[in-house]
Amino acid sequence: MVTAINGYDFARKGALLLAGTILSGVPALAQTVPAGSATPGATPAPSPSSGRQSTTAAPVVGVTPVAAPVSVRTIKTLRVEGSQRIEAETVLSYTKLRVGIPYTAETLDQALKDLQASDLFADYSIAGVEDGNIVLRVRENPIINRVIIEGNKALKSDKITKEIKLAPRQIFTRTAVRQDIARIIELYRRQGRFGAVIDPKMVNLDQNRVDVVFVVSEGPKSKVRQINILGNEVFSDDQIRGQMATKQARLFRLLSSATSYDQDRLSYDQQKLRQFYLTQGYADFRVTSAVAELTPDKKDFIITYVVEEGKRYKFGDVTVDSQIRDFDNTKLAASLPLKKGDWYNAKLVEDSVDNLSQTAGLFGYAFTEVNPEFAKDSDTLTMGINFNIAEAKRTYVERIEINGNTQTQDKVVRREIRLAEGDAFNSFQVKRSQDRINSLGYFQDKMEIKQLPGSAPDRVILETNLEEKSTGELQLSAGYSSLERFIVQANITQRNFRGKGQELRAGVNYSSYSKSIELGFTEPYLFDKNIALGGDIFRRDYNSFNFVGNDRQTNYSQVSTGFQLRTGVPLTEFWSLSARYGLSYDEVGLDNQFLNADGSCNVLVAGRYLCDAIGNRWTSSVGYSLSRDNLNSRLRPTAGSRFSFSQDFAGLGGDVKYIRTRFEGSKYQNLGSGFIGSIIAEGGYIHPLEKARRAGSDAVRITDRFYLGEPQFRGFDIRGVGPRILRAAYSNGTPTQVLATDRNSIQDDALGGRAYYLARAEIEIPLGSGARELGLRPSIYAQVGSLFGITRPLPSATFPTLIDPTTGKEYVGSTFTPSVNSAGAALYTYTTTDTTGAPVTANTTCAAGSPDAAGACIGTAANPRALTEQTPFVESFLGNSAKPRLSVGIGVNWNSPFGPLRIDLAKALLTQKGDDPKLITFNVGTQF
Repeated sequence: MVTAINGYDFARKGALLLAGTILSGVPALAQTVPAGSATPGATPAPSPSSGRQSTTAAPVVGVTPVAAPVSVRTIKTLRVEGSQRIEAETVLSYTKLRVGIPYTAETLDQALKDLQASDLFADYSIAGVEDGNIVLRVRENPIINRVIIEGNKALKSDKITKEIKLAPRQIFTRTAVRQDIARIIELYRRQGRFGAVIDPKMVNLDQNRVDVVFVVSEGPKSKVRQINILGNEVFSDDQIRGQMATKQARLFRLLSSATSYDQDRLSYDQQKLRQFYLTQGYADFRVTSAVAELTPDKKDFIITYVVEEGKRYKFGDVTVDSQIRDFDNTKLAASLPLKKGDWYNAKLVEDSVDNLSQTAGLFGYAFTEVNPEFAKDSDTLTMGINFNIAEAKRTYVERIEINGNTQTQDKVVRREIRLAEGDAFNSFQVKRSQDRINSLGYFQDKMEIKQLPGSAPDRVILETNLEEKSTGELQLSAGYSSLERFIVQANITQRNFRGKGQELRAGVNYSSYSKSIELGFTEPYLFDKNIALGGDIFRRDYNSFNFVGNDRQTNYSQVSTGFQLRTGVPLTEFWSLSARYGLSYDEVGLDNQFLNADGSCNVLVAGRYLCDAIGNRWTSSVGYSLSRDNLNSRLRPTAGSRFSFSQDFAGLGGDVKYIRTRFEGSKYQNLGSGFIGSIIAEGGYIHPLEKARRAGSDAVRITDRFYLGEPQFRGFDIRGVGPRILRAAYSNGTPTQVLATDRNSIQDDALGGRAYYLARAEIEIPLGSGARELGLRPSIYAQVGSLFGITRPLPSATFPTLIDPTTGKEYVGSTFTPSVNSAGAALYTYTTTDTTGAPVTANTTCAAGSPDAAGACIGTAANPRALTEQTPFVESFLGNSAKPRLSVGIGVNWNSPFGPLRIDLAKALLTQKGDDPKLITFNVGTQF
């Protein structure tokens, strides 16, 4: 009879055999215990597959144990039962069982362990032990059909599935399930959810398949309820907590992620505390313990730090010991930011190491080692420091490697590198090269040039690893603006055309009040020489406007057609000179409502200042710009400065003559902790080279002047600063005649100015990594500026003062001007009849009589002139003052999916009479 046994049965029989021999005390060969017998005093051991530990009987006192001989048999036949997907030979390959080899209980038990270790089988056993016809009976683990995650909201399913190992078409094992549960729980703990519970479920399907379901109970996000500081005496708890990245959960931090518990952040906070104390002179400071305790409800953490502040130290002797002969140790020590007697500051020590390394790099020593040696004196509480500069050889550039540029040609990158192969190494030139490459805008931000050892100690390899980004921009947009009404824009720009660094652009803009089309091309290196050449052609149709109440009125239109050629050359590394020539034809006209019937300008309606603007003229101008630029990035600078001075001379032919002078300057500074400060100033003046065309008009035409307001001067409306005419009308009723005072009921015409200045101080505020990924950059700022310098225009009309005969009160009367028709002929009034025979008054060109059907004048009776009435108004000339306007505000830049966007909330604190403040501005597509 063949008896089937599993791992548990076989081990149990071996234990019974050994125990029976010991108890009998007979030194003879033991008989094999029949299956199913039991021996008192022995405890059966579970099989390895059951997961229980096996035990043996304790020896009997006074009886000498005698080892029982092991029963050895030979495997006659060997086969596998129960396998479906796995071949029998594969199952056998996991064991050491083979036909013809002897076997014992230990041999079979090891075979069961090997099958268990394979993780392929849900059940396994061995039969045919007694006669040598061994049968391995297995039941395979099921195949996973699907892995389903339910109940997860804080973590998306795709983020979880990337971390777990179970996947469709893999073999299901309980060990893998337990491991994946641990991984999911760890993911939730990283998010601060320590109460997360994962309940695994298995749904059996046909064909030995299963669906694995992880039911997730996420629980609340664990917050840091309290941060306790023990052992601090010099600094308060709040001062110390302020240095930490982890913050206590409070209502005003409702949207902050810093209140969640994070084990990595706990270690980071300990480093921050040590850095803080070391910058304040406490060189012996240490954190003796940091404990985070989870509250019983698993909702919050309480973190307790125990610190030892120690004594405060001052700098002792600060010396430099340089092994490089080119350096003067005394001068180097004097140039360092730390001085004897100052409080010890570890940050200054790091800065000094960087300064010495950069100084060595300026002299061509690329791999100089600077090691600070500390001499701490606990008695005098001083910290002496000696900066040891190791001996080094002057380094030369062996090779410049450029990697990662698949579209951009090598020469485009190499011409921005300030060093050539064979040059002496210079760290400043390496940094400058890095800034210039980043300023191209062709590659991902924060590209760094690595310095690698060359083939010899005095050789260095400069490795530039680039990651290209898209340089082509196609923008199609449509929208609605309170200023422009319906807007349609289409712009295409390629800033790296053909990979040669050339810029090609085209744009179309259409709205109710402006239309334009522009084409431009720039070659930055003409014939591979450092000479830039570019040109633009354009047609711009612009309508100026004003508001009367909520009604926007077009007053004058300007259509400009022309082109501009420009070129530029560098003078030094930072200075450059550019020149340009432009030719344009301007057609300036007034809206029909401001014209007389004959097409001439109606001074009473339009005003003398607008009548002076109309006409067609050529403008031929030549100009130059002198610039100095050492910004670390032209796209988004954080350090450096830029200055530009430019002049344009109009009068090289054409009808317009003036000299326009402008200057621009900016300074950027990294203020630390992610704060970026900037100061930007600009100004300009236009000097006419011709006389005014008539008395009361300015020699500089209204279309050539400067304008100031939104978007460059935040806190004011578009063209909301500077000289303007406000026209307020009188009410019609003569007894109670009232002058309009509501700004919405007054006609407002901005006139521009000859001179202006504008300055802005701004601080960019850092946000968390999530906000930075969205492209959000908030800032606070203050601006000051003014626009002024034009001739006061003459009044458009003078109205008589009359007496009302019924009330005896004075009022301002209307004026009457002779009427003309579209051909300019004088109009007269005569009396005729309508279709019903009633008398009516009509206009005619007949000075006497009346017109017949053919238009001929019949009769001799003289007709009075037809007159046009102009209701009275008052014109006020305001804003022509150099006194400063001041605004403060906060704004947010957002690189949104539909283009750059900026929102500003700015309050005008200083204004001049006539200015037009505006609290909220919203701009899309502007450059920040």
